[in-house]
Amino acid sequence: MKSNPEIVVIIKQIGGIQMKKKLVGFAVGAVIILGGAYYAYDYYAGNHVTIKEAIPVTATSNAASTKTVDVGVLNKEWSIQPDSKVYFSITTSKEKVNFEGGAVKGNWTLNVTDPAKMNAEAFVSIDNLQSGNSQRDGHVKGEDFLNAQAFPEAKFKLKSIDQFPKKWKEGEKISFNMTGTLTVKDKSKDVTFKTDAVYNQGVINLGGSTVITFDDYGMKNPHAVVLETENNIIITLSLLLGQKTT
Repeated sequence: MKSNPEIVVIIKQIGGIQMKKKLVGFAVGAVIILGGAYYAYDYYAGNHVTIKEAIPVTATSNAASTKTVDVGVLNKEWSIQPDSKVYFSITTSKEKVNFEGGAVKGNWTLNVTDPAKMNAEAFVSIDNLQSGNSQRDGHVKGEDFLNAQAFPEAKFKLKSIDQFPKKWKEGEKISFNMTGTLTVKDKSKDVTFKTDAVYNQGVINLGGSTVITFDDYGMKNPHAVVLETENNIIITLSLLLGQKTT
């Protein structure tokens, strides 16, 4: 029996259309899978925390027309307020990842007349650290790294202040170096924060940063199959201080 040429052509056309549909479906499926894989990679490896700047953008480091703050106003006990943050930032082969410590407490005995008499200490909850990824947070706070269960807080104790100005002006940014002992887990190391501060309407905004390493505190920098992590850790302060009430 001879086949009808027209029927053969129609069958081939139908087969071609079905093949194209399969190829399109395969391409769409591949895009969906790859897109989902990238989303998962970005979630687990990416940064989800933005650092809150301590010093208002309106502050200036050269505000000659501003009002000088009375020494008696500054030389008091100051305490860290609830809106304060401490950030730990690590740099991976993808980007910088920030961990936010939102449970910060501490006090600062301020003495602009004689900085050598100043005392300060601060504590940040390790268990409260978060990077916007609970699985990663649990890993970092686990026994292999910060071990939050055994060492629930990191502590900073002031030892000295360098280049501290004796005169403050309202709304003017001042800069100084703040050296002290930072204790993480069961290890302590002296660090220096490059610090800025602004007094404005009864409140001191204080920001600063320093660099430590995983090695300093007996930890190995974390690695994954698709990511490498640098040894350095940047600590950033974003503190709000108010006069301590009895």
